[in-house]
Order: sequence, then C-alpha cells, then structure tokens
Amino acid sequence: MGMIGQHLLNGLMQGTIYGLVAMGFTIFFGVMNVIKFSHGDVLTLGAFGGLVAAWATHALGLPVGIQLIAVFAAAMLLSAVVGAGISHFLIMPLRNAPPLNMLLMTMMVGTLIREAIRLFFPNGTNPQRFPELLPSGGFNLGNVFVRNDGLILMVAGIASIAVVHWIINRTRFGLAMRAVAEDVETARTMGINYARVIPLTFALGSITAGFAGTIYGLYYSEINYGMGLLLAVIGFSAAIVGGLGNIWGAIIGGYLFAGLQTFVVAAIPSMSDYKNVFAFVLVIVLITWRPTGLLAERGSERV
Repeated sequence: MGMIGQHLLNGLMQGTIYGLVAMGFTIFFGVMNVIKFSHGDVLTLGAFGGLVAAWATHALGLPVGIQLIAVFAAAMLLSAVVGAGISHFLIMPLRNAPPLNMLLMTMMVGTLIREAIRLFFPNGTNPQRFPELLPSGGFNLGNVFVRNDGLILMVAGIASIAVVHWIINRTRFGLAMRAVAEDVETARTMGINYARVIPLTFALGSITAGFAGTIYGLYYSEINYGMGLLLAVIGFSAAIVGGLGNIWGAIIGGYLFAGLQTFVVAAIPSMSDYKNVFAFVLVIVLITWRPTGLLAERGSERV
C-alpha cells in the first residue's frame, strides 16, 4: 500500500508538469488554432535561463530565497519574450497561410532553439546539474515519504494553474482572449486590439512552459537540451486527450497521462522503462474512442 501511495505521489508531481505544458498548447490552439511545436523547446530555454540566473545569483552571494525568485523570474521572462517574439514575427505574418506552413515553422523554430542551446551553451551537449534551492529531506505520511521540495513544487504548480485560470476567466485580458477565440472579427468590432492580444496570449502560454521547465529542473536536479521534445509530445498528447482548446481538459489529460505511467511502473516494475510506450498506446486508444477529447464536447467555450 505504501508503494502504491508513493507512486501516486510521484504521478501527481509529474502530472502537474504535464498539465502546465498541456495548458500552453491548449491556450495557443484555443485562441489562434495554432499547434506550436516549439513549445517544448521554449520550456527548455526557460529552464536554461533559470539555470544561468541561479549561477549569477550564487556568484553574487545572494540569499537562497532571492536565488529561487531569480530562477523562476528569469525562466518565465525569457519564455514570455521568446513566445511573444515567435507570435509577433513568425505566427502573425503566417496567420492566413495554410495550417501546415505554421506547423512546420514552429517545428523549425523549436529545432533552432534546441540546437542553439546544444551548440552555444557551455558544455551544452551534456546534462546540466540544476542547483538545489529548496529544502531537502521530507517526512512520512503513513507509509509514503513526502519530499519537501516535491511538495513545495507541486503546490506551486497547482497554484500557477489556478492563477492562469483566473487570468483567463476573471480579467479583461482573459475576456479579450476568449472573445478572439470565439470570433476574431466580432472581437475587432468590439474594440479589442487583436495585434496586442495575440502576442500577450503567446507570452502567457510560454510562461507556463518556463515555469514547468524550472519545476522540472528543481525536482529532478538535472536538465538537458533535448528534454523539451518528450515533454512537448506528452503535453500535446495530454491536451488532445483532454480536449484541445479546453483548459480543464488539458490539466486532466496531464494528470491522466502521468497516472498511466505510474500505473505501469507500479503494476509491472520490470517494464518501467516502457512506461511511455504503454501510456502512448492507451492515449491512442482514447483518441480513437473519443477523437474530440474527454471534455471538448462538454466545454461551453474555448480557452
């Protein structure tokens, strides 16, 4: 029982990261009908930006709390700037082009980011050790060992999901996003600045990627230039399973995918190396059974 609880706890942590990534995908698609395949590489870039901030603040001898704030701030700011830049300079000019053009463009941008990290970051080909900035150790909850850093990061991840949901549903910017998602022309006639809303939307979605990348680095203590590839595929799959364009669907999809991985590891430990294979097979079955996703038909609005 204790082992099952431990796996469930690990699954919740992974599900939080996947949910954040999937939420970015669904924001992009919900507003612009864009599948941004560079999303995972923006996540990686944000994590490396956070790593540089950690090195700089450590060299200056700043307190650990300040280092931690700097890591998250640098990761999210870098991701936001890159996401908004991709939107303004590449996606907006292609908004009337065939969807395949935009898909290929985002894939190429992702490859460009990934290769730039590998070639130009110091020792970028090899995994980079992420500093331990959170309290180590933990406590036992019954038979389950709860890591202090894992608990803090999971709470932070869930809180960030709640903040994004609040921004989308309770702010004027979120109202503008939802109006553009419903009907661009009507939104324009209502006075919504379309050219401003789209880059800010991409900045918001990219911030979730930078946040997820930093959580990943702090939890697993290691990042590498290619980590965004698999996270992007999983995040996109989670968004599809939940219902692309539906925020809650993306979050549920993230936790569901992590739950499938956890189930394989817990039920068939000898096959744990194949947890992604089993999870993707079940995702294929789910998509075949319900192509629109679990919540797409129930959602009353996109994004």
